[in-house]
Amino acid sequence: MAVLNISLVSADQEVWSGEGTMVVARTTEGEIGLLPGHAPMLAILGSGEVRITLGDGSSVTADASEGFLSVEHNTVTIVARHAALTNA
Repeated sequence: MAVLNISLVSADQEVWSGEGTMVVARTTEGEIGLLPGHAPMLAILGSGEVRITLGDGSSVTADASEGFLSVEHNTVTIVARHAALTNA
């Protein structure tokens, strides 16, 4: 099964990194879902929840705002001015 290599960072620290099977995040254009094999993209991050689904079906949730999200070669990078885990 293909996975995504995910990194969520805020201005001053790495908030979470690891492998997952799906990422859902809010952009300025609306909510987006990312799966392995997603086309490369760059989006402006909106304020809201970032949900990361792990391989075992559990999830990691964070609040993030003011930044961007990039996807390339099954690597998702979310850079936010403010980000904090709400569950892990």
